[in-house]
Amino acid sequence: MDSHYLISSESVTEGHPDKVCDRISDSVLDAHLTQDPMARVACETVVTTDRVIVLGEITSNADVDVVAIVRKTLQDMGYDDEGVGFSYDSCDIHVLLKEQSADIAMGVGCSEEEKASPGENEANSMGAGDQGMMYGYASKETAEMMPLPVLLAHKLTRRLTEVRREGLIDYLRPDGKAQVTVRYLNGAPVGVETVVVSAQHRDCVTHEEIRKDIMEKVVAAVIPAELVGRETSYHINPTGRFVIGGPQSDVGLTGRKIIVDTYGGVGRVGGGGFSGKDPSKVDRSGAYAARYVAKNIVAAGLADKCEVAVAYAIGIANPVSVWVDCFGTAKVDEGEINRMVKEVFDWRPYSIIKRLGLQAPIYSQTSSYGHFGRDDLDLPWERIDLVDAMRDWFA
Repeated sequence: MDSHYLISSESVTEGHPDKVCDRISDSVLDAHLTQDPMARVACETVVTTDRVIVLGEITSNADVDVVAIVRKTLQDMGYDDEGVGFSYDSCDIHVLLKEQSADIAMGVGCSEEEKASPGENEANSMGAGDQGMMYGYASKETAEMMPLPVLLAHKLTRRLTEVRREGLIDYLRPDGKAQVTVRYLNGAPVGVETVVVSAQHRDCVTHEEIRKDIMEKVVAAVIPAELVGRETSYHINPTGRFVIGGPQSDVGLTGRKIIVDTYGGVGRVGGGGFSGKDPSKVDRSGAYAARYVAKNIVAAGLADKCEVAVAYAIGIANPVSVWVDCFGTAKVDEGEINRMVKEVFDWRPYSIIKRLGLQAPIYSQTSSYGHFGRDDLDLPWERIDLVDAMRDWFA
């Protein structure tokens, strides 16, 4: 019997309040890493009407003007109008930063393995920055090896930003959302069931004009025609009005869009967000490593779908577990895949950071439109340079 089901995923624009916070936090991180690649950064941001609060723990030799970074970031995102209740040049900015806890720094700077055998292995020099579990996912259903619903949702929100920045729809404002529901048959996407787009706009345009422009210049440019049918439905600004938006409308907070940042609800996610965290925090580097390995497994043809889970204990370099689930799609013995991933990839935080070049200031560009499957960025964890080693294991 054929198996039909629907999967929905959402995305938000860079001007969404939570994404404003992610961008600020990652911009502060990048500024520190530019001057000090060893910086320890855990930066959180809160925004509300005409106010930004930057707080957290940072230990670094860098000299960073956080207030200037906040204003430049807001300006770049299009928050330049006091009339919408939030503007880069008039908002109040409060910076409440302190140094990283000495207790945490002790575990990160010298792992339990290093204490037991000093100088024996450089990769043991760094312990995990916290306990926790991280997940990575990949599927051959798209060229990007991502679930189709979240991929389309991200492309819609990126397109919303493009048409606003390019003046193709000149009444749009920075805040916005999209959601896509895809119909599957026997595990493969066969059609788009529903498209939802909500775009903040100036108070000078009719709902009919908004719907027409977004359908023609956003939806039609993103949703593949072969996936559209008679049953496809569209909801464009379904409340009928979206003038009040951004931080004036909702409080934003760093790390609150974990599902948007990862796989759109397909596959599991760990307990921590990414933005504002330097790569010693395995919430970030561990999740990137898990995606890297999962994507290479699928690219190597070892499985059609794959989820990689890794877990750490604070202050210990080696993970407490690494586990692969191919959901019944493995082309070789799945037990061997689980053994293979521990041999072809070094899961210790120091090794992850070095292999993927995670001490570079690359993070602000990931703060919107997802951290995975990006065809517009050259992200190191999206590369498929483990394929040969994985295939050789089974040769």
